[in-house]
Amino acid sequence: MDCGDVLAAWFAILMRGLWLLVSVAIGCAAAYAAPAQIPGAEAVYATAPPRLLQIRTLVAGAGQQTSYGSAFLVSADGLAITNYHVVSQVVLEPKTYRLEYTAADGTHGEVHLLGVDLPDDLAIVRIDKHDAPFFTFDPAAIHGDVPKGERLYAMGNPLELGFTIVEGTYNGLVEHSYIDRIHFTGALNPGMSGGPAVTPDGAVVGINVATRRGGQLVSFLVPARFAEALLRRVREVKETPDLRAEIGRQIAATRKSLYRSLREQGFRSVALGPYRGAETDAPWFNCWAQTNAGVAPKPRFAMNSTSCNSETSLFVASDLNTGNIQISHSYVSSTELNEFQFATYLAQLSQPRLVGGGPYRKWYTPERCREDFVGSASAPDRPSLRVLWCAQAYREFDDLYDVVLVAVTQDNGSEALVSRLSMQAVGYDDAMDIGRRFLDAVRVGK
Repeated sequence: MDCGDVLAAWFAILMRGLWLLVSVAIGCAAAYAAPAQIPGAEAVYATAPPRLLQIRTLVAGAGQQTSYGSAFLVSADGLAITNYHVVSQVVLEPKTYRLEYTAADGTHGEVHLLGVDLPDDLAIVRIDKHDAPFFTFDPAAIHGDVPKGERLYAMGNPLELGFTIVEGTYNGLVEHSYIDRIHFTGALNPGMSGGPAVTPDGAVVGINVATRRGGQLVSFLVPARFAEALLRRVREVKETPDLRAEIGRQIAATRKSLYRSLREQGFRSVALGPYRGAETDAPWFNCWAQTNAGVAPKPRFAMNSTSCNSETSLFVASDLNTGNIQISHSYVSSTELNEFQFATYLAQLSQPRLVGGGPYRKWYTPERCREDFVGSASAPDRPSLRVLWCAQAYREFDDLYDVVLVAVTQDNGSEALVSRLSMQAVGYDDAMDIGRRFLDAVRVGK
């Protein structure tokens, strides 16, 4: 083979390799170009405005707004979903407030409340729109099968700036939470509450509900399955119930379930100095520790504390959030205080701190307290305790109380354990049972 034949062969091999590279490049380009064909924010928002609403709460006599939020249509006959907290003033004081909607096209009209779901912060309303386009629920969201990382688009009317779309990511349900919430990495702002968060195909995965203060792009959605269930219940009921009475019923039912769960989870014993106290195994508590060891100037006593707070608060009204549980312990030992000074400090540390006074009087009866000394001579590991028990009842909701139980050990003049259990919206029987278990767990020794 001469040089010409060799060059021709090499050229043929080179051309085949070049053609292979071109084919691969075309295939890669096509693969990278494919996502551009998936509907994005522009496509989602193009069809969204006729289905979106702004909900305003107005003072009935003056016609001026006091609050606003978002909503979205879910049926052709004018049913729409929003947050309970968007319409709570009308639920609780229907003679003082009324609701009005404004659509993206500028039309507006009256809003009628049909049903509420307090634990999941949802409400169903009806407006005078018929044959309008509406949102549907994502089947995967109803069955809990949305993959983490799914791109979502949240819509609403933030800060009255006009209807807005916000892009973010689905991160599954929040861990260690008693109430199911979706973690959404998108910027929800005031006014977007009650708006939908949808897939690229426009199907509803969640409802905008809250954002985490002190964080960036940490927001929360109510799972769509709760909205779909509320919609079904409303359709099955022929007459609108007394919603104010329904609120009381839902608070009682959800708190009963909460405290039953707390009892089932049980308490574990934890060491605090020479004492032991009760903490819960429930996964929906956040616990923190604190010490005054590094405080300057150096205090005249040493204190190590633990505090566990439940993530179980319910929004009832703008001036009433209830349903939290707190368990705390402080082991205190004197370094320079005499026994009288030490006892004075313990008295200050063991104050009950209920919240029934001042602006909260409309919700609570005056608190009542009782103080006793308890102990057991037959159980040497159980120290004598000074026990303070305070309770206040809810004026609007029958058989519900806020309770605080404080126990201070009395076996030593220079060291003590101060244990505190606070329960909101608890029934009498639950408060007594859990309180007894809490006191029984206070022990001396390992």
